Amino acid sequence: MEILSQYGTLLILVAALFGFLMAVGIGANDVANAMGTSVGSKALTVKQAILIAMVFEFAGAYLAGGEVTDTIRRGVIDTDLFAHQPDVLVFGMMSALLAAGTWLIMASVMGWPVSTTHSIIGAIIGFACVSVGTEAVDWSSVQGIVGSWLITPFISGLFAYFIFVSAQRLIFDTANPLDNAKRYVPAYMFLTTLVIALVTITKGLKHVGLHLSTGEAWIAAIIVSFIVMAVGHSYIQRKYTDDGTAVDSNGFAGVERVFSLLMVITACAMAFAHGSNDVANAIGPLSAIVSTVQNMGEIAEKTRIAWWILPLGGVGIVVGLATLGHKVMATVGTGITELTPSRGFAAQLATASTVVLASGTGLPISTTQTLVGAVLGVGFARGIAALNLGVVRNIVVSWVITLPAGALLAVIFFKIMQVMFG
Repeated sequence: MEILSQYGTLLILVAALFGFLMAVGIGANDVANAMGTSVGSKALTVKQAILIAMVFEFAGAYLAGGEVTDTIRRGVIDTDLFAHQPDVLVFGMMSALLAAGTWLIMASVMGWPVSTTHSIIGAIIGFACVSVGTEAVDWSSVQGIVGSWLITPFISGLFAYFIFVSAQRLIFDTANPLDNAKRYVPAYMFLTTLVIALVTITKGLKHVGLHLSTGEAWIAAIIVSFIVMAVGHSYIQRKYTDDGTAVDSNGFAGVERVFSLLMVITACAMAFAHGSNDVANAIGPLSAIVSTVQNMGEIAEKTRIAWWILPLGGVGIVVGLATLGHKVMATVGTGITELTPSRGFAAQLATASTVVLASGTGLPISTTQTLVGAVLGVGFARGIAALNLGVVRNIVVSWVITLPAGALLAVIFFKIMQVMFG
């Protein structure tokens, strides 16, 4: 307690720096991963992807990131064990932020798309084990996380496979692909908007006072989807005329231009939903530190976020993507398999569908692993030879070592902080 009163302001400033580093890591890895399909399929340039992320990720983080947050990742550690030593919890959360941010930046430099959620959870587990003991960790939650390494990519890969195959049979493998694209793409627009609207309502707008029941959310999503489909149908009929059977290296040029439009819409909506949801990985522990220090050691389950924390997370995410995100974008966009707008669309729609399914069932998922699984599904639909198995192997290895890497780094930083602050 004496440490909190003596070094309170310094601890908050250092924690803010570590929280910003974590947000930079999220932008460099998770956001870059989400934008990778749009850039790899050439639906967006790198600069356009960064611009979209700057606007929609920051808007999602700031407008819908939450005024109230769970200060600790519930279900991972038992905070009651820290009630008589709140300074240990503060040092632990600081070390977890620094450890997760460091690992995410290291992985981004290597071009590995890893899970930000698993990084911070691994770090929290590491400091909890070394400070209180293994009994502080809910190991059944950890088992669920490990299980999601297999379940999530499989589900999204399956969705992506069937979405891509349906586009092949309904549009590309027909006598008049552009005419069929104009006929069927509005239906894909309806399905895409429905899924994205559900993601945004359930994950992106839950903190802004929009308390819709499941039925109301579905009705609102269906209405919006019908409007988008009608507008999209009208736009496509006017915009795209049959340019013959000219083909390029990516397939039928006119058809791919139609799918490019879908990719841009999907990228904007997913960026907003992602910013609102995953910024919690940086601001949750930071908010826990600020609350515990300001309340002189009282550990709250939930706390109102200080006004400066959400903008800090939003800015950090944008800085991370702009400065360090290019390698992860390249891995997801071109490293696993060659993407076109139609293939990238299948991957993004499968990712969003899996997120909706997981939200409804409570399945613990990683957005990163979901999207990578979807890209693998698209590549597999074209044959195993279309996949770069060396890149896939590196990605899987990076997933496996993320939890222990976060834990090990957290232990090291926790010990250093204990020495520094006596």
